[in-house]
Amino acid sequence: MDKKTPSETTPAPLSGRQAEARRNDRLILEAAREVFVADPDAPISAVAERAGVGIGALYRRYPSKEELLRRLCAEGLRRYIAEAEAALANQSDPWAAFAGFMHRIVAADTHSLTLRLAGTFTPTEELYRDSRKAQELNVRLFESTRAAGAIRHDVEVDDLSLLFEQLAAVRIGDEERTRQLRHRYLVLLLDALRVPSGSPLPGPPPSWEEIGRRWENQPSPRSHEARGTSRR
Repeated sequence: MDKKTPSETTPAPLSGRQAEARRNDRLILEAAREVFVADPDAPISAVAERAGVGIGALYRRYPSKEELLRRLCAEGLRRYIAEAEAALANQSDPWAAFAGFMHRIVAADTHSLTLRLAGTFTPTEELYRDSRKAQELNVRLFESTRAAGAIRHDVEVDDLSLLFEQLAAVRIGDEERTRQLRHRYLVLLLDALRVPSGSPLPGPPPSWEEIGRRWENQPSPRSHEARGTSRR
């Protein structure tokens, strides 16, 4: 077997400017998540201020707020996909793999983005493609857990999305306390999902169409108010 040269095995170190650009991009994304989860209608200038970077540096990376929102949601989807793939790769105990996946997704807080940003921008085809992949992985993981007899029979895969959102809606001022409470209620939910003889669930689960429809771009309440004001 031919030996690889160092350039083939070790990535070239980033230049000072490249390293700074990467650092600024991470600061911008972390700030954008904080700003827009708190207030989806916040201006993009609030992100630059929170990140401690100039507005010009932000616009060089994200020419519009919509592009920044897309990037945030794309990162959330990639994290979700990675966690689902990890759970599918570890099926020695299907219930443990499923429960571990649920805990990691709640810890990553990907569904706060769904709660706050769904309908505030127009998704790209790439986002729709990643969303379909995430759903395919959801189905595989859920069906593997069901086949092992580890989950109640009247729960469906699309119930998971709204369960995650219910947990993401738990939010109090202290971040650490918020995390504790979310995992507390997740344990209760997991017990309910696993019990095979609980009370029958009323009504059908949400459909994939119902879940996806929320990502259609909708005007914010504030834009309605602005239009009403302009007519006065």
